[in-house]
Amino acid sequence: MKKRITRRLALLAVLSVAVAFGSLAYSHCQVPCGIYGDDTRFTLIAEHITTIEKSMVQIGENMNQDPPNGNQIVRWVNNKEEHADEISHIVTYYFMAQRVKIPPAGDAKANAAYVKKLTLLHQMLVYSMKAKQTTDLSNVDKLRHLLEDFKKAYSG
Repeated sequence: MKKRITRRLALLAVLSVAVAFGSLAYSHCQVPCGIYGDDTRFTLIAEHITTIEKSMVQIGENMNQDPPNGNQIVRWVNNKEEHADEISHIVTYYFMAQRVKIPPAGDAKANAAYVKKLTLLHQMLVYSMKAKQTTDLSNVDKLRHLLEDFKKAYSG
């Protein structure tokens, strides 16, 4: 009996920690609470893009050392990938799932704006993925331009 209670308490503790830390990692849920602001999301994406760019530069510099600094290369690659994932998360779960609204049926103008926004967001997802796959700085430039284009389309 005592063993069962101990196991249940241990399981409860593990689940509590998982929920607590899981919610810290992705604190933006899909409940439309109004706490999170669009301007902050745009700023965060821009910061993630800048961090990806710095990571790419650092990877290149570390690769050119003699001998290459493998430890630092791995750290910068991980950093680059984490920030690319954050862009994907904001684009998908904040903008696509909540903020970009489905237009009313038959409203051609609203539908065109909707398609434009979704196209730009999809391109941002693709280039954030490409930023993960390479150290090609042109992907960073493309992300910056797409972010600016999306901001304009979004604010309409």
